[in-house]
Amino acid sequence: MNIGIDKIGFSMPNRYLDIKDLAVARGIDPDKFTKGLLQSEMCVTSKEEDIVTLGARAAEEILTKEDKEKIDMIVLGTETGIDQSKAAAVFIHGLLKINPYARSVEIKEACYGATAALEFARNHILSKPNSYVLVIASDIAKYGVGAGGESTQGAGSVAMLIKKDPRLSILNIDNTYLTQDAMDFFRPNYSPYPFVEGKFSTELYLNCLELTWKRFLKENNKKIQDFSAFCFHIPYPKMALKGFRKILPETMDEKEKENYINNFEKSIFYSKKVGNIYTGSLFLGLLSLLENGNLKAGDNICLYSYGSGAVSEIFSMTLVENYKKVLRKDRINDFNNRTRLNVKEYEKIFFEKIKIDNEGNANIEGNGEKFTLKEISSHKRIYNQ
Repeated sequence: MNIGIDKIGFSMPNRYLDIKDLAVARGIDPDKFTKGLLQSEMCVTSKEEDIVTLGARAAEEILTKEDKEKIDMIVLGTETGIDQSKAAAVFIHGLLKINPYARSVEIKEACYGATAALEFARNHILSKPNSYVLVIASDIAKYGVGAGGESTQGAGSVAMLIKKDPRLSILNIDNTYLTQDAMDFFRPNYSPYPFVEGKFSTELYLNCLELTWKRFLKENNKKIQDFSAFCFHIPYPKMALKGFRKILPETMDEKEKENYINNFEKSIFYSKKVGNIYTGSLFLGLLSLLENGNLKAGDNICLYSYGSGAVSEIFSMTLVENYKKVLRKDRINDFNNRTRLNVKEYEKIFFEKIKIDNEGNANIEGNGEKFTLKEISSHKRIYNQ
């Protein structure tokens, strides 16, 4: 039985900050961000947006009424959860009015959670072949004004409908995993922002890639030429590109190497405009590759997933016939229609805190649009539907 991605959707805030403006405001050479990170813009959330609103919008983009009736499991990967107990997937289940007889859960392991969700989804469908599973990766990367990672912030969500006989890609059974107990990036419960060991985190990302890649090739008797394109977890685009170059054989023909690099650059195109979205960055890369690349049915895509702490995984998928028909062709308009903020506006909007009174109430005073946070009443989050 072929199981895989039937549809894929994406949502982001409609505000962004030009990375050059941030560099100037911080007294930094813009080239350090645009060339050193390959970042050009970052998405900026307001206080009425969170992982629930972003996730619901991403899913709404791809789901039909029939899909919502057939979905019997929602799995959400995130590292910026809104509640220590209730899964964001449960909120999204209610907002989307999905079949009540469904399982809804949340998975956490830094930026890796949504990859685990895919495996969870596939195993569920193997036991219940007619099931539809909604996998969502939703995150807001926030480090603080003037923080070392400020230029790599971002926000967004990717939603994928997983089922048998998918119209987009088949998930191959070739997954290779690795876990190393390390403290390169972490956020204790008492801290609103993560702690990052930048140099160590980069080294760990590359080390996990090298170890997992070697084992993946050995376990599956594969070579790099068995894949037409690659997608990596994207903390920032230059990091992913650096990692990809690391696995390209030195003996590879220059023309062949150039073709791989061209495809990889298609995979980081959207992330340059969005910033880091943690669990969703790998799958935003996949979406970017599929919507902007020139792959064909039967092509194999290899994916490297990484979550600090650290867990990594390499797996692959195969594109199916006519896969382009389930993809949007006009997504660039979404980027062009966003509102550009200046640095002062970004600082006010992105870091504005919700003020909750002693009874646990807060009026968000938002725009009232669908899938936005409306208020907090007696500590309960209430959304516009």
